[in-house]
Amino acid sequence: MSENLDLVRSIYAAWERGDYSSSAWADREIETIIADGPSPSRSKGLAGMAHLWGDFLSAWTDFRIEVEEYRDLDEQRVLVLDRFIARGKTSGLELGETGPQRYRVKPGATVSDLLDTIGIAADTDLTVAVDGELAARETPLREGAEVMLLSPMEGGR
Repeated sequence: MSENLDLVRSIYAAWERGDYSSSAWADREIETIIADGPSPSRSKGLAGMAHLWGDFLSAWTDFRIEVEEYRDLDEQRVLVLDRFIARGKTSGLELGETGPQRYRVKPGATVSDLLDTIGIAADTDLTVAVDGELAARETPLREGAEVMLLSPMEGGR
């Protein structure tokens, strides 16, 4: 097990307890990206990260994170497959309660169409995989395709 994996596990252990207060693990120039949700945004630095996460968390009640799997990708990167579980303060809708989110798209739809459907801006920096293979935004989707979206924070580009 790598030192980075140990560090990531310790960060997520605190988050799973609902403790988001520590930034001791973060570089002073950390770039934080929230790729989707009600307010996609990015920031740089510790103060920016705190502000961004504060804004993000303020949209939810009963927000929590559950880790499904850790993957030690290489000496510098750890991929965490996690699940956010929360209720929107305004909408009252529950997020993450049933596991992976499923969407239906029209026949002939592309990855780009799917991203538009779920409200992810066209200029959002993320990596897309369709059925386990890296995919461009122009990639057509077949019925029942599995699509994974990874932000840079999650091991994407």
